[in-house]
Amino acid sequence: MRYHGDGKGVIEEELPLPDPGAGQVRVEVSACGVCRTDLHLIDDELPEPSLPIVPGHEVVGRVDALGAGVQDLDLGQRVGIPWLGWTCGSCGPCRHDRENLCERARFTGYQIDGGYAEFAVADARFCFPIPDTYDDVEAAPLLCAGLIGYRSLRMTGDARRLGFYGFGAAAHLITQVARFENREVYAFTRPGDEETQRFARSLGAVWAGGSDQSAPCALDAAIIFAPIGALVPVALRAVVPGGVVVCAGIHMSDIPAFPYRELWEERSIRSVANLTRDDARAFLEIAPRVPVRCETQVFALEEANVALERMRRGELAGAAVLDLRRRASGRHGA
Repeated sequence: MRYHGDGKGVIEEELPLPDPGAGQVRVEVSACGVCRTDLHLIDDELPEPSLPIVPGHEVVGRVDALGAGVQDLDLGQRVGIPWLGWTCGSCGPCRHDRENLCERARFTGYQIDGGYAEFAVADARFCFPIPDTYDDVEAAPLLCAGLIGYRSLRMTGDARRLGFYGFGAAAHLITQVARFENREVYAFTRPGDEETQRFARSLGAVWAGGSDQSAPCALDAAIIFAPIGALVPVALRAVVPGGVVVCAGIHMSDIPAFPYRELWEERSIRSVANLTRDDARAFLEIAPRVPVRCETQVFALEEANVALERMRRGELAGAAVLDLRRRASGRHGA
């Protein structure tokens, strides 16, 4: 399923089987998560994608072919392919353990063909073994919703009372990690979305309400998962002096002007950019210990546009996943 930059969603096409180059592997894809970043891509909100492009950066499958020089992965091994697909290793950020900010980074499903396909080629250095406790569909959202959510959580330091603005794929996974760490989660959803609020409470949120409501107490930190810039001043007003507001998305609508007093008292705003391989290793180690469980709604590959549209309308509880073993049937349940 490829996007051609015409605003018409992804199109089913037959392409030649890709061959792995030196240092690469070919993966036979079994499942691929549908991420909000994919929606930003097909809405032309991300700059300079490599078009046409196969989206998808929450990819799970088994190694089908090895390129020259690959030694750390084996044929038949189950791996995950995340958003960060290649870094140069020599620029300033790479040399200072900040490869997520690599000046020449390339990203899966954006500049490198991703997992909305039966096969994908990836840099072996950026493929990660999947814990045995997860099946393919459940593992897929861990590779972006989980990884970016985990990096966002780490940016809150030791904050105990956390506000999560937007409660979709990432928030529902990271709520479980936060509860494992004995933190309190306050979930903010679309106003009036009682179903999602019940879902948040079922995962351990101590409070859930609309983003137009105030939490019952001051928050130590907040993570904004929804791509809505207007939530930034709302979250700033909700956090204590010295608190941090973390913006977790790759794209967000413009942040409106707000009074300086809402930022004063050493509150701060941070963004999360991409992920590192260390993030992946750390999260995939802690996830089975929690254990993090992923609520999924499953679609066939050719139903990718259906999944993206349901995400756009806010109709998904948990994460959408394309199951490459599934054929379209008109049924889009979990």
